[in-house]
Amino acid sequence: MPQVTVALGERSYLVHVQAGAVARVAEFLPKGAAPARALVVSDANVAPLYAGPVLDSLRKAGVPAALSVMPPGEGEKTLARVEALYHEMVDAGLDRQSLVVALGGGVVGDVAGFAAATYMRGIALLQVPTTVVAQVDSSIGGKTGVDLPEGKNLVGAFHQPVAVVIDPETLRSLPEREVRAGLAEVVKHGVIQDAAYFGFLEREGRRLLQMSAKTAERVITRSVEIKSAVVSADERELGLRAILNYGHTVGHALEVVTGYRKYLHGEAIAVGMAAAANLSLSSGLCDRETADRITGLLSALGLPTAPESVRAGKILAVLSRDKKALAGRARFVLPRRIGSVEIVDDLSDEVLEKGLLMTGFIR
Repeated sequence: MPQVTVALGERSYLVHVQAGAVARVAEFLPKGAAPARALVVSDANVAPLYAGPVLDSLRKAGVPAALSVMPPGEGEKTLARVEALYHEMVDAGLDRQSLVVALGGGVVGDVAGFAAATYMRGIALLQVPTTVVAQVDSSIGGKTGVDLPEGKNLVGAFHQPVAVVIDPETLRSLPEREVRAGLAEVVKHGVIQDAAYFGFLEREGRRLLQMSAKTAERVITRSVEIKSAVVSADERELGLRAILNYGHTVGHALEVVTGYRKYLHGEAIAVGMAAAANLSLSSGLCDRETADRITGLLSALGLPTAPESVRAGKILAVLSRDKKALAGRARFVLPRRIGSVEIVDDLSDEVLEKGLLMTGFIR
């Protein structure tokens, strides 16, 4: 069973990757610290599939457990949803020795995680991700939060889980579009740190979409290793961890501009990665081959590399208030070559506009 350590001193935890793990989540709780009770937070798509086995596992381990089901979608990443969850936590009798189990994709993980981080000044969190993007990326590293109308993830907290339990078999229930979107984060990991991994993804191409058990375990485990190593070196994003934002600067802005309705998160990030490659190319940081390989792999996986009728000016306006911006200047992670990136926060307006237009944004 693949097992990866996120090394954060007293906040260290294990990421378990094992088929069938969703029905045995209680086995992966840290020994000697059984929670008083638990609230499993899921959404209306995931709960009918997996909430029953998770609740059974906890109850058989002697942990009283209740279920909270929220509507699916990015539109639920709001303070209002978190407040509603607080009331359910009170009703379920959760105290400071209790546990929140985030069962679902990135939205569930972010919302449940933020609620756990702030309820009674912080209670334990177990991440049980069920989508590609959550399994390879968002469930690891302790980032939690919600969106505001002005921008994505503008309110949040770092709150590390006690463990992450990944069951690759849950991916079988995903529509192909969801699998494609999740693979955007997988491509990101190859671009930022592992040229050999990127080459493997190029060779596998669209076969990745079938997500056989062997392929899923390999992809999930390698991406978890990359994400965990970066987080272990820089938990609070003071330096190295910023490379994990490759594609997210423009991608998040695209989500905001389109009201979180047009693109899945991974699709927007794919456009953002293509934009970052074009920005790197237009600024002379990378060569044409590097940019073409990145956009070529994204296209081979059926991901968008250009937006549909989105004005560059609207993107620029959102970028100026991105939470990672410095003095109103957006910060970008740009590829130098496959497997190596650079953090840049001094792109000129001319280069920025040129890169966006190269990507397909309109004036």
